[in-house]
Amino acid sequence: MSASNQHLVRLIETISDSSLKAAGNKILKGERISFDDGVHLFEKGSLPFLGALANYVREGKHGDKTYFNRNFHIEPTNVCVFSCKFCSYSRLYAHKEEGWELSIEDMLNIVKKYDGQPVTEVHIVGGVHPKMNLHFFVELFKAIKAHRPDLHIKAFTPVELDYIFNKAKVSVEEGMRILHEAGHDSLPGGGAEIFHPEIREQICADKVNAEGWLAIHRAAHDLGMHSNATMLYGHIEKYWHRIDHMDRLRNLQDETGGFNTFIPLKFRNKENDMSHVPESSVVEDMKMYAVARLYMDNFPHIKAYWPMLGRQNAQLTLNFGVDDLDGTIDDTTKIYSMAGSEEQNPAMTTADLVALIKQVKRQPVERDTLYNIVKDYSEAVLEEA
Repeated sequence: MSASNQHLVRLIETISDSSLKAAGNKILKGERISFDDGVHLFEKGSLPFLGALANYVREGKHGDKTYFNRNFHIEPTNVCVFSCKFCSYSRLYAHKEEGWELSIEDMLNIVKKYDGQPVTEVHIVGGVHPKMNLHFFVELFKAIKAHRPDLHIKAFTPVELDYIFNKAKVSVEEGMRILHEAGHDSLPGGGAEIFHPEIREQICADKVNAEGWLAIHRAAHDLGMHSNATMLYGHIEKYWHRIDHMDRLRNLQDETGGFNTFIPLKFRNKENDMSHVPESSVVEDMKMYAVARLYMDNFPHIKAYWPMLGRQNAQLTLNFGVDDLDGTIDDTTKIYSMAGSEEQNPAMTTADLVALIKQVKRQPVERDTLYNIVKDYSEAVLEEA
């Protein structure tokens, strides 16, 4: 038994709470923790205890490897037919003059800006605009693939897809097939928020429900597409709502195996209808990442979205179960900066990200969207751009 394992065994032995001790021993043995275990870890687990357990699982899966990719974002529009209370980004269709709408040519020009650069992914998400229909996005994907066939298109939340498919009068399965054949490679994890209707009906009642969200990801997985999953935490939900959310995802992953990563997203309260709700503390953030790593045992990766947390807090998560810091991104990403994220101009060079990871003694590894290794930066010396 390694020294770190011996330390964890001793730590578990010092726990007086029998339920916490039982959960810790399950994790040490590689056994699945239960719904009640998850809730109890949130309620009674100390931050050092949760961090030690989560780091044990993280290092068991990935060692010190910490992944990132080179990507850029396209946001077709912030005009939206939905009115989510936590959203600081969208503009209702009735006030569309306050938002933006990009044409296919506009978006292709953004792609062309990265010609000759070693980006591997374009991430496309935005508002739900009535005029941007299935045909529009089929043409967009075909245009991107015609220009740069190797660029991975990660696009659309189930919120967007549900509306697009309903408008086109196609089933989820048929809609996903049409988009996949046009060049749609994978799904991001957005739009999940909190699955339980008790919370969902209060914060985003008019968009696709939990069953619809999960059905779209299941259909993508059935086509051989991979996807991510998120959870918006730190607002009006309770701990058991978080575990309920993660449990539904864990069950679907048992069924399909199609998820790459789970991404807890911190609620930010700037310029939205939930500005009166205080944001979670850094301690609560770290607990969230740690419990996610412990509960989501069948998810290969746990990701911290660094623009939302800030660079230093993102570094902290690497000791609380996180093995992925997303990508270099660029300054066109408005969804989180408009909500009051720590990073108002979320851009980092590869050198920035590598340095960030090395500062906390982790191993920086550039990946593609599907976690194939592009380059290991363990020994690389990079100059700032």
